[in-house]
Amino acid sequence: MKGRLLSIDVLRGLTIIFMIIVNQPGSWDHVYSPLLHAKWNGLTPTDYIFPMFLFIVGVSIVLSMSKKLNSVDKSSLIKKILWRTFKIYLVGLFLWIWPAFDLGSIRWTGVLQRISVVFLFCGLIYLFFKQKQQVYIAATILILYWIIMVFAPVPGIGVPDLSIPERNWAHYIDSLYLPGVMWQGTWDPEGILSTFPSIATGIFGLIAGGILVSKKDMKDKLINLFLIGVILVFIGDAISWSFPVNKNLWSTSYTCLMGGMSFLLTAAFVYTIDVLGYKKFKFAHVFGVNSIFCYVLAGVLSSIFYSNYFLGFYPNKEFFDLITGLGIPDKLVSFMYAVIYVLIIFLPAYILFKKKIFIKL
Repeated sequence: MKGRLLSIDVLRGLTIIFMIIVNQPGSWDHVYSPLLHAKWNGLTPTDYIFPMFLFIVGVSIVLSMSKKLNSVDKSSLIKKILWRTFKIYLVGLFLWIWPAFDLGSIRWTGVLQRISVVFLFCGLIYLFFKQKQQVYIAATILILYWIIMVFAPVPGIGVPDLSIPERNWAHYIDSLYLPGVMWQGTWDPEGILSTFPSIATGIFGLIAGGILVSKKDMKDKLINLFLIGVILVFIGDAISWSFPVNKNLWSTSYTCLMGGMSFLLTAAFVYTIDVLGYKKFKFAHVFGVNSIFCYVLAGVLSSIFYSNYFLGFYPNKEFFDLITGLGIPDKLVSFMYAVIYVLIIFLPAYILFKKKIFIKL
């Protein structure tokens, strides 16, 4: 099983759809709680989305490179990995300064920036390390991160206090060494130290991809995916007693728990779509084959639909005030606007889909 898998495209598409819904409500003052990230420790459905995408990054690396690994010179693959990393990172910076192009307000970290770093390291790990070694690398990252974040004294603070954002190593390193704008002022949820466990999330995807392209029977592949998923969920739950589930820190417990859920979802979607042949996911499929394009387009168009920069008024505010004036609940209107925004992004994505144009950064 090599090349593109419909199930993986659909999963990728679903994550992008939910990313857009979460990032583009009609009003940030009126959002259903499941569509908000946990403020600190804890978990909401929204916190499942980003690690699922990074997991799929790892799976996709295997699906796209497995055929080339033994037939193409590694140096050419390294160049492709580096070039794509650079492009994704650059677009991430572009979205942050668009449309005013204020270079003094660049946020050097962010969603696309983290995706680019995970893609870089996971691509290189896949080229040079076997699957068993990938497991060791992921385990080493997560164990060391756990030890540092939970037990290593923070300068000027002492024993880390993981109940608040400002008393841990991730905050300390970001506040000292992370340049530019930080999402939380003195630290960033996509900051320096928390990027390491996010790479482990991508490595989990490499492992899942390795299982999918192996020569085992499909039944055995699905059983392996399911068992690993269950084991990781239990590990994540056990570790949470020491290192709480925290998306902002990308804690070891969060990484394992979300990795386990990603394995389970991958197994479920592969079975449903690729084995049983259930094909009624075209909407998600359209987003999945041009995922980065859809995410970037949503970011670019936000300057039209969520600001007065181009039109002189705020379309989201006008829509919100108009529809809530009809007596419809505030949070429902906010959600409706997010869904409409997804449909707006769908239109150009569908044109590309019909023309079989797949934009890769």
